[in-house]
Amino acid sequence: MEAAVAAKPEPSWFALYVQVNHEKEVWKRLEDRSIHSYLPIMETWSKRRDRRKRIQVPLFPGYVFFHTVMDGVSHHHVIKTPGAITIIRNSEGPLSIPDYQIENLQTILESRGALKIHPYLKEGDWVQVVKGPLTGCMGILLRHNPRKGRLVVSVDLIQRSVSIELDVEDVQPADSQQSLTSGGRSLIR
Repeated sequence: MEAAVAAKPEPSWFALYVQVNHEKEVWKRLEDRSIHSYLPIMETWSKRRDRRKRIQVPLFPGYVFFHTVMDGVSHHHVIKTPGAITIIRNSEGPLSIPDYQIENLQTILESRGALKIHPYLKEGDWVQVVKGPLTGCMGILLRHNPRKGRLVVSVDLIQRSVSIELDVEDVQPADSQQSLTSGGRSLIR
């Protein structure tokens, strides 16, 4: 009789709450420790009065995402990173973020569309983008007029959302089974 081989744990995404304005340093330090991390950045105009220039700022101030198998060693390396405050967790331990939520953020940021921070929403129906540069993204559709809308993509764990403008014709209602397994909710207006 052969001994059952335990399945090797798969890496997951987690959110690390960090000191505000230290996101880039924490991201770099995690990468230096060979911990795959992701810091979504958006370009905006500086708010200085004497001059205006384009600057890059964290999409979600105070958060850096990292991808690892959460064990004692990884937990220790992450939490001991200078600038790190805590891994987002509940009473049972660190909470993972579904891969598709991070993938949605990456796709939206790579599309180079005009980003706008959006209030976090929870109710409603999912939509999926079926054509254009955002193909495959799932999120919330908000309509401004019959032809244009905004796709709202959320990271449920940290209750933050971002939106990008798109043609309403590029989306269709998401597969209800996929929506149920993804655990998210959204709103169509």
